[in-house]
Amino acid sequence: MPAGELRYPSPPPSQASETPAVEDEGWVWAQIKAEARRDAESEPALASYLYSTILSHSSLERSLSFHLGNKLCSSTLLSTLLYDLFLNTFSSDLSLRAAAVADLRAARVRDPACVSFSHCLLNYKGFLACQAHRVAHKLWTQSRRPLALALHSRISDVFAVDIHPAAKIGKGILFDHATGVVIGETAVVGNNVSILHHVTLGGTGKACGDRHPKIGDGVLIGAGATILGNVKIGEGAKIGAGSVVLIDVPPRTTAVGNPARLVGGKEKPSRLEECPGESMDHTSFISEWSDYII
Repeated sequence: MPAGELRYPSPPPSQASETPAVEDEGWVWAQIKAEARRDAESEPALASYLYSTILSHSSLERSLSFHLGNKLCSSTLLSTLLYDLFLNTFSSDLSLRAAAVADLRAARVRDPACVSFSHCLLNYKGFLACQAHRVAHKLWTQSRRPLALALHSRISDVFAVDIHPAAKIGKGILFDHATGVVIGETAVVGNNVSILHHVTLGGTGKACGDRHPKIGDGVLIGAGATILGNVKIGEGAKIGAGSVVLIDVPPRTTAVGNPARLVGGKEKPSRLEECPGESMDHTSFISEWSDYII
């Protein structure tokens, strides 16, 4: 599929007074319900599950809150408590709902394995971990830190995604596969970023303060990459799979290797024309990488 091509048409221009974010949320929710009805008809074994998780709910935030509550509950952290927590947070903050919609669209457009919005909502643990983190981050900013840390622990246990509740995450995020992603306390991730499994955005040791990476908009970070310290990955940059990055990476460049080096050289690195966080192009740099040998 060509980069950026939508598999669904965009919602028609609004004739009502709703904000674009609310309208987009309503359109995506309508798509999700239509997909769930189709799947329930074609696979009766899932009918009850789809009804309780999607079709019985009146809005995306209610469905998402119900699903997260059931995923993250334990014998001592009840699903009803989590449902109320998630629903109150999503309902009171339009920006969280808009971010969830942007994340759904990101998965649907960028991941060829994502067959529907409902598939992402129900089954993509990277998406679910990201939405739960947004709530944990909200709690952190409200100084409800014990609850934020408890939720963070459950997200790590259930989804194998470890994002400190203080970390700041933008919208249009794709955690592809997501297993083993670690993001530290002072990390910042911009908008329209794609991160593959086993990526670490970590510190360099016992140093306190601002000590984690800052990831610009539109960045692509390949599987198993490690970025350590308070370094900046510039807008539209690409980090190759398995790379270890310890210094800043300029915008629109590609860093590969251990330790990472810029494709094209430090003095005149090759510049990317497309946005790698959206195109998901992991390997085009190899033709310019003289050290690549089989």
